[in-house]
Amino acid sequence: MAKKMTELELIIDLHKNSERQGPGSEKDTLRALDLLQLHTDQNLKVADLGCGSGGQTLTLAQYLNGQITAVDLFPQFLDELKEKSQKLGLSDKIITLEKSIDDLPFKKEEFDLIWSEGAIYNIGFENGLKKWKDYLKVGGYLAVSEITWITPSRPEEIEEFWNAEYPEIDTASNKIKQIEDNGFVLAGHFYLSENSWLETYYRPLQARFEAFLQRHNNSELARKVVAENQAEIDLYQKFKAYYSYGFYMAKKVNS
Repeated sequence: MAKKMTELELIIDLHKNSERQGPGSEKDTLRALDLLQLHTDQNLKVADLGCGSGGQTLTLAQYLNGQITAVDLFPQFLDELKEKSQKLGLSDKIITLEKSIDDLPFKKEEFDLIWSEGAIYNIGFENGLKKWKDYLKVGGYLAVSEITWITPSRPEEIEEFWNAEYPEIDTASNKIKQIEDNGFVLAGHFYLSENSWLETYYRPLQARFEAFLQRHNNSELARKVVAENQAEIDLYQKFKAYYSYGFYMAKKVNS
C-alpha cells in the first residue's frame, strides 16, 4: 500500500515537472539581466537561491559565462534541474546544492551575482539582504523578485490577506530604501506583468490540477491543496491592480 503523503509532499508533487514554481518568465529574467549590464565575456560566479526546478537558472546559464550554484531545499526540484541541464548541454555550468537559503555554506565575498526569483520572502526581504550581502563581492550584484504593492492604497480584503500572509509586503519605494540602507545602490527595478502571473505560472498550474487529483485518488488533502491554489489564483485575478512582484537589481557598494 502506498504511503500517505503529507500536505507539503503533495504541494511539491503539484509543482513538479513545471518550468516555474512562481510568477516570472524568461523575458523577466533577461530584462533583469540586461539592467545589470554585466560583461558577458566575464567568468562569473553566480548563486541562484531558492531556484526550484530552475527555469531562470537555465536562462542564466545560457546567457552568462561562469558557474552557477543552484540552491533549493527540495531535492525533487534539483533533480529536475539536473535533468534539464543535461538535455540542454549546460551541466558543466550548473552545480546543485540541497540547502535552506537561510543556512548557506558559502564563503564571504564568494559571488559576483546572487539571483533569487520569488524566494527571498521565505526568510524575509531585509533579512535576506543582510545575510546574502556577505556572500557578494564588493561591486557584485543582487537580483531578486519580491511581492510588492503597486498602488499607495488598496481594498481592505487584499490588504488583510497579504499582511497576514507576509507582513513584509510593501511598496517599491520602501523596498528600495531597505536596499539602500543595507549597503547597496539600486541598479534597476520593474514590476512583473500580468502575463508573468497568468500565462507562465497560474494557467500551467491549473492545467495540472486534474492529473494531480487523479494521481492522489481525489483525496481530501489533495483537494485541499488544489482549492488553496485556486483561491490564490482567484485572489490575484480580483486584485491584480494592487500587487505584483517587483524585480529589484542592486549593486553592493561596501562590505
